[in-house]
Amino acid sequence: MNLISIPAFQDNYIWVLADDDQRCVIVDPGEAGPVLQAIEENGWTPVAILLTHHHHDHVGGVPALRARYPHLDVYGPEETRDKGTTRVVQEGETVLIHEWEFSLFATPGHTSGHLSYYSKPYLFCGDTLFSGGCGRLFEGTPAQMYHSFQKINALPDDTILCCAHEYTLANMKFAMSILPHDLSIKDYYHKVKELRAKNQMTLPVILKNERKINLFLRTNDIDLIKKINEETFMQHPEERFAWLRSKKDNF
Repeated sequence: MNLISIPAFQDNYIWVLADDDQRCVIVDPGEAGPVLQAIEENGWTPVAILLTHHHHDHVGGVPALRARYPHLDVYGPEETRDKGTTRVVQEGETVLIHEWEFSLFATPGHTSGHLSYYSKPYLFCGDTLFSGGCGRLFEGTPAQMYHSFQKINALPDDTILCCAHEYTLANMKFAMSILPHDLSIKDYYHKVKELRAKNQMTLPVILKNERKINLFLRTNDIDLIKKINEETFMQHPEERFAWLRSKKDNF
């Protein structure tokens, strides 16, 4: 399988998996134009669309893609039923599309019905996890997002995280404000800063590395606990996760 990213809007990435026969699966096509152009340039045959949640920048291109390819299957959670989804799916299901097998995880927090799709080694996590950060809580709670992160963190070290937005630099600036002396965070911040200065993308990322630099995956980290205890005492990792998200909201 070949993984391809298609930039969309200001900072979105539409992910595509393509095989050697040029069949492809499209994840979260927020707009159709860039996808249709990539299909033409690469000679792809679209076989399915996967949707993680209902926000327009993830589903907006579905009608035009289905108009061009009427038999295209569109998989998505219940909240995308009226966004062009033809097959509503949920946690625990396995979706088989030709040689691709996707395991589905409920990852609420950003939205109440957000789903993530795992086909080893790829995880399409939509707006749940971003490199160095997590999605804004529009509909869910910090506790829900914390538990969504635990599901992601339980995946193998070599999992490739296909996040939907180029938010890495902003997230690493926030991480630096919390733990400015952490060597892993400092090194990654400078690496990301260089990449973005050249207008290069920072995604996808490897879970093993993300565990070192994403504070939302480090809620049991001694240094982070010490930092939080300077301001308030929080016994449970869920509370520390909520504290981080609140800080990021106001950063």
